[in-house]
Amino acid sequence: MPENKLNLGCGRFPKPGFVNVDWTATPGVDVVHDLSVLPYPFADQQFDHVEADHVLEHLPQIFGVMREIHRVLKPGGALIIRVPHFSRGFSHPEHRRGFDATFVYYFKPEFPGGYSGVEFESRSVRMRWFAQPYLKKSVLPAWLATLGSAAGFLIDLFANLSPLVCSRIWCYWVGGFEEIEFILRKPA
Repeated sequence: MPENKLNLGCGRFPKPGFVNVDWTATPGVDVVHDLSVLPYPFADQQFDHVEADHVLEHLPQIFGVMREIHRVLKPGGALIIRVPHFSRGFSHPEHRRGFDATFVYYFKPEFPGGYSGVEFESRSVRMRWFAQPYLKKSVLPAWLATLGSAAGFLIDLFANLSPLVCSRIWCYWVGGFEEIEFILRKPA
């Protein structure tokens, strides 16, 4: 089993080279654990890299989960989070929330609006209009998936000039964004 990369909430999309965690024992799941139950069954500072693709929006304790990720991530380690952007609405019946570009503020000790108690450095924030192409290809005709991907590329190009401005001003003009990605780093 891989030891330095963690994939939280893999579902039916486990990643090669990662310890894949999900709450059900499906093919490719290495560790069965309900991510709403803290602490996670991993040692402190065990992982160099953690990914959470479309899982945080399902969990009740976002800041508790972020503390757990901080605990299991090595200093200098990378964290990649992909979640639904609030502008698209809650498209899955079990989504509890959407996110916006200000999510990273809560992990800066100098943020007076509500520092969460764990520090992460923001490396990038990226909006995606047409997200999860691996899933889209399984439900859309090939021509429509290609068209959506091309349109998404153009829309994303402008959105990512300033995700904060897009998130606050014009995200609804294009029907909302399906995903926002945060690349964070645990300080060394």
